[in-house]
Amino acid sequence: QVQLVESGGGLVQAGDSLRLSCLASGRIFTNYVMGWFRQAPGKEREFVGAVTWKGGWTKLADSTKGRFFISRDTAKNTVYLEMKDLRPEDTAVYYCATVRDYGADYVRAAQYDYWGQGTQVSVSS
Repeated sequence: QVQLVESGGGLVQAGDSLRLSCLASGRIFTNYVMGWFRQAPGKEREFVGAVTWKGGWTKLADSTKGRFFISRDTAKNTVYLEMKDLRPEDTAVYYCATVRDYGADYVRAAQYDYWGQGTQVSVSS
């Protein structure tokens, strides 16, 4: 069993930066993929980015490239989502998720097995 806990969300102004954390516990192995998704009210859950736990592979959604960055600290069992130049359209609940690597592209929510409870990010204009 895997548990994920997100933190770091909040209310910020447009142009600000924010770093989200996802603390993983339980049976996490180096061959796992960690993903970030977001869901705005009335919209489907949207892929933000993903990284392999062992490193060497990172994927970011086109809508966030250049502004969002993913990293992980294996010693702390934590994956980070660094968000810069935030915009009102980035307002959403942000979730981290994980799955054992099975060679997929990992851009769809259905490809992940475990989810955190989410953290709210609100960006005012």
